Amino acid sequence: MTYEITVTGRDGAPQNFQVELSRDKAGKVLCHVNGEAIADIDARTNERDILSLLLGTRSYEVRRDAAAAVPRVVIGEESFAYEVRDPRSLGARRAKAASTDGPKKIKAPMPGKVVRIIAAEGTAVEAGQGVIVIEAMKMQNELKSPKSGTVKKIMAAEGATVNAGDALAEIE
Repeated sequence: MTYEITVTGRDGAPQNFQVELSRDKAGKVLCHVNGEAIADIDARTNERDILSLLLGTRSYEVRRDAAAAVPRVVIGEESFAYEVRDPRSLGARRAKAASTDGPKKIKAPMPGKVVRIIAAEGTAVEAGQGVIVIEAMKMQNELKSPKSGTVKKIMAAEGATVNAGDALAEIE
């Protein structure tokens, strides 16, 4: 999983980092910062908002300051403001910020099977109301209307197999 992180340093200047976290087959944490591998890393959560971090032979206690107005992390005696962005959610944020004018399509986020149509064609729906349910990997996912309007068209029948990106419904 890759994150974009901005940390405000002691001098008040923001620094951007791309942090990629994963696990190997043995379950060991792998970390790359700006493409550079960080060797010998181990992290444990001891208490809520406290992380025990071992980098090589150095140990750090990293605390999240939950009381701060701006998210802050405390390492030793130093406190840093931070912002974490998950690039996977960028598309969702852009879509949410986009205008609600004109028809909008509900697309399958993953391959699966349509198990239920909640709102038939011609049904009035509110933004965020469930329209169609797909099942993927034995999990049911309710797909919601991106805007208030009317279900203009349902493009997939119950029981149909769909691919990621397939248009399932249109809201006008």
